[in-house]
Amino acid sequence: MVVGFDLDMTLIDARPGMVAVMRTLAEESGLPLDAEHFGANLGPPLDEVLRGFEAPEERIPALVARWRELYPRVVISATTPMPGAADALAAVHALGGRTMVVTGKHGPNASLHVEHFGWRVDVVVGGLWAAAKGDVLREHGAAVYVGDHEGDVLGAKAAGALAVAVPTGPCDADMLLAAGADVVLADLTEFPDWLKAFLAQS
Repeated sequence: MVVGFDLDMTLIDARPGMVAVMRTLAEESGLPLDAEHFGANLGPPLDEVLRGFEAPEERIPALVARWRELYPRVVISATTPMPGAADALAAVHALGGRTMVVTGKHGPNASLHVEHFGWRVDVVVGGLWAAAKGDVLREHGAAVYVGDHEGDVLGAKAAGALAVAVPTGPCDADMLLAAGADVVLADLTEFPDWLKAFLAQS
């Protein structure tokens, strides 16, 4: 059994550091980058976010490069684990399964977060959003994908995996169900018991 997890607002809360970096980008670039809006709506890849803020296309590569330069020293130490995150990952391994993190975040930064918390994660893949997550989830045989965003539900569906959602990010339970979530938990603290029950019924 392989279980995939999203990262931002599913396993980690990186909002303080990410808002700080976006504010720095806005100050340095002179562009109207809304750091608070960004922090409240984590999920899409950075280049999509910048386009949404109407950053000129020709400036996006340099903005992304600067973001990646600032990220490790600003965001990693300011990030906290979401409630139940460590136990959710451990529950999969305790039942003989493997874990994946599949995220829209830049892969090396995603790995830094996992390493920072000392979590055992078997595979980390970054740079994938929404249905694009489906290919890598399917490649690794993920039976379940857990996320906080409508895009995560789309990723699970694209992989033929069970879509387990937690309304701990920008999407509430009704939005996640409307997007097609198979299961909505209050947060990851409910995941270990749910997983045991799910496997007992399988």
